[in-house]
Amino acid sequence: MTTATRPLIAPSILAADFARLGEEVDAIVQAGADWIHLDVMDGHFVPNISFGPQIVKALRPRTKLPFDVHLMIEPADPYLEAFSKAGADHILIHIEAGPHAHRSLQQIRALGAKPGIVLCPATPPEAISEIMDMVDVILVMTVNPGFGGQKFLASQLTKISRLRDMITKSGRDIRLAVDGGIDPATAPQAIAAGADVLIAGSAIYAQPDYKSAIEALRPAPAG
Repeated sequence: MTTATRPLIAPSILAADFARLGEEVDAIVQAGADWIHLDVMDGHFVPNISFGPQIVKALRPRTKLPFDVHLMIEPADPYLEAFSKAGADHILIHIEAGPHAHRSLQQIRALGAKPGIVLCPATPPEAISEIMDMVDVILVMTVNPGFGGQKFLASQLTKISRLRDMITKSGRDIRLAVDGGIDPATAPQAIAAGADVLIAGSAIYAQPDYKSAIEALRPAPAG
């Protein structure tokens, strides 16, 4: 791992009760979340539609925790400023969503947000080798993006390990996140491979006790 002694937990509000979204954010803050993960889907890049900048803006006053905004949209560039103004702390784009990721990451940084890059399961780590110096977050999708509740793809563990090596060689403090099928059984595998941020939806929001669900994703204390 990098600077963290324990993985950060970023609950995905995609799995929350949308009729009570503000209260659902309050609940995970109180339960010990580190980041709030917001999945933005356009029905074009991925086969689903979720929400836009208005939801980010509406939720922003509920907490000071970092808003980790994952843009599953194509193109992303026309919406970067809107999400930044709405309160996104991190803006993550997909390497597969357009030919000019370098320029997009520059724009995110210029807007004052932390840039992140996301890789779908079929995309090799080498696809981002030329932009390692531009990102603060790398997100490995351990399911095909677009829907919650999918099964963890163990094939991505090797990719996580390779990306951890690339981060180490870069000498930069880059967070390595995983998203998709993360639960108490798969979280230890992702952590062992090198992940230091765990994004989880149903593994938290489908449970009766959010605090216990978050703690179940963290490794047991040594000794």
